[in-house]
Amino acid sequence: MKIAVGAGSVASLVLAGVLVAVLGATWLMIRRLQAAQRRAAGESEQAREWAQAQTAQLRGELDRREERLAEELRRVRALEEETAGRAAELARERAVVRELEAGRRAALERVAGLSAESARAELVREAEAEARREAAVSVREIERTAKAEADGRAREIIAGAIQRLASEQTAETVVSVFRLPGEDMKGRIIGREGRNIRAFEAVTGVNLIVDDTPESVQLSCFDPVRRETARLTLETLVADGRIHPVRIEEVHERSRAEVERLCVRAGEDALLAARVGEMAPELVRLLGTLRYRTSYGQNVLGHLVESAHIGGMMADELGVDAALVRRAALLHDIGKALTHEVEGSHAAIGAELARRHGESSEVVHAIEAHHGEVDPKTVEAVLTQAADACSGGRPGARREAVETYVRRLERLEEIAAAHDGVSKVFAMQAGREVRVMVQPEVVDDLRAQVIAREVAKRVAQELTYPGQIRITVVRESRVTAVAR
Repeated sequence: MKIAVGAGSVASLVLAGVLVAVLGATWLMIRRLQAAQRRAAGESEQAREWAQAQTAQLRGELDRREERLAEELRRVRALEEETAGRAAELARERAVVRELEAGRRAALERVAGLSAESARAELVREAEAEARREAAVSVREIERTAKAEADGRAREIIAGAIQRLASEQTAETVVSVFRLPGEDMKGRIIGREGRNIRAFEAVTGVNLIVDDTPESVQLSCFDPVRRETARLTLETLVADGRIHPVRIEEVHERSRAEVERLCVRAGEDALLAARVGEMAPELVRLLGTLRYRTSYGQNVLGHLVESAHIGGMMADELGVDAALVRRAALLHDIGKALTHEVEGSHAAIGAELARRHGESSEVVHAIEAHHGEVDPKTVEAVLTQAADACSGGRPGARREAVETYVRRLERLEEIAAAHDGVSKVFAMQAGREVRVMVQPEVVDDLRAQVIAREVAKRVAQELTYPGQIRITVVRESRVTAVAR
């Protein structure tokens, strides 16, 4: 019985302990909940205060922006009022201008007796005339500037090309006098009853002149290659000492073959010197024959090689096909090899010859246009003309007889003096410039330009000369006053 009571008490105690524990846990949870509520209330108050502060800040920013917008609006309204005032003022000024223009138009109509349409047409004509005058002045200034720049560039290119060219100042001419080892050799050349000299002339086609000139004879022939063949033949005969008709024929055949070989070799050397590619064998041979031909004392083959160098250098400066220009310049006088056999100018003969042997149309055109017989249509043709003029016209390149030189100077002065109003004429710089002095009271500026062009045209048509001739017309006016 005691044990039972004890067990119930233990259960009661356990139950009481459990209740106490539950109540304690419940109370602890209530306390924590209350603490959490107090913390949440504090945090909500802080959030409310922060939100109120942010709202106040945003409201202040909005107020400031509203104030700025109001200021800008007031400024815009002020500008609109000012613009409206200016527009009204401009309208008033336009009205005044219209009134003045109407008054001027009415005054013009009263004074000139013209209607408004007629006056308007007159004003248009005056404006057109003024515009034409201004345009003419502008065009003249542009032309003057372009010409000055073009002349300067052309001089620079030509001077650079000539400066870079290394060439002899004088060229060797074909030898026409043959020196003999002794005076007795003349008798052997003539032979018994003149049979040797007759055989020599018949075989070679060259006139052998034996005169009183000591220890020398002369070879005369219009064909330079034939003359060179005869010179080699005579040189071999004189060195060998055996001179008779059969021997003359044998030596002449060998000499002719030797000259042919020398011509081909000279042509090939010219191609290498001018940096020109392959060419038809006949053109190479004819090119080599020009080794024995001269023009105003200048060796023609040397002139062609020199022209090729000058033309190539100018083409390089201008960005043109230099190989084409060198080829055209090397062949531009090829017709001179056949002028003694074919009728016509050497330009036309050379162009036909080049065309027949497969040269390009550009080269053919440059050859036929290099003397102005055909108008040049390509840059290569113009450069070929310029290279020819530079090579033939440079100082020391050519020489001519004194009589021919004097006659040319006299004719230059006669052509210039034939115009009305010309007072004096001076041929200067070895005939490369003509100064024409005109009377200022008779010849005005426009007439002076006409005289210069007419003189240049007549000189080009009537005279033959290397290079170019500059015609300068001088018109001078002087006014003198004396202060007392």
